[in-house]
Amino acid sequence: MISPSKTKGEINMTFADNLVRLRREKGFSQEQLADLMDVSRQAVSKWEAGQTMPDLPKLVALADLFGTSLDALVRPEAVVETKPGGTVQVVTAGQTVCVPAGATVNVVPGYEYKSKHTLLGLPLVHINCGYGLRRAKGVIAIGNIATGIVALGGFGVGVVSFCGIGVGLLSLGGLALGGFAVGGVAVGLVAAGGCAIGMYAMGGAAVASRVAVGGAAAAPVSVGANADAGLVITEATKMQDVAAYLTANCPGLCPALRWLLSLGAA
Repeated sequence: MISPSKTKGEINMTFADNLVRLRREKGFSQEQLADLMDVSRQAVSKWEAGQTMPDLPKLVALADLFGTSLDALVRPEAVVETKPGGTVQVVTAGQTVCVPAGATVNVVPGYEYKSKHTLLGLPLVHINCGYGLRRAKGVIAIGNIATGIVALGGFGVGVVSFCGIGVGLLSLGGLALGGFAVGGVAVGLVAAGGCAIGMYAMGGAAVASRVAVGGAAAAPVSVGANADAGLVITEATKMQDVAAYLTANCPGLCPALRWLLSLGAA
């Protein structure tokens, strides 16, 4: 069942526990944290003992320092508020749920971390994961929706993307689009996957503008099990046979790509 709202003393202790945990995760001593916050070590000690609470500007500064939200800093557990009509509003870090009074609620907390160091205006690391729509944007971004130089998540856009749906120079995912794409469905300059489409493609079904290698291959230079392929794969076909065919029919192909495509047919 939903618990009643916390008292001021309980909130103080929740903040104190969080502060101790976050400070230790960062590797700060009480003295170092005091210097960063421009307060005395005794003030930090009282915060961590639950004897006092910082004023609002200090709380905001602490949240920024530790890369968390103000809400998560002072009350990570569910807090409820009775609303008109016999419903209650459950509020926790990053999400709000309205349910009938007396209902059992399982709130799935989220997690967010944002580094204080930045590059080109982006935090070096931004992690924002949990229930619901959570966006992460950073040099390294991890989230349900991630945007960054390196992106990891359900949907991601980045130079390097590892996502369910990924877009990037190097993209790996269920659906991958990029310069080099690997996935269940891959579209790219070089594509590898169950269904691969690109200038150079290899996979179960490969369609390419230049070279295709796979179970079913369609391209000017093609290696596949289908009868109309330029080189038909059989049990006797060796990787060396594929490499020789690619060398003869696509002489400008770089050795590394020729080896990779030959491996796809082996």
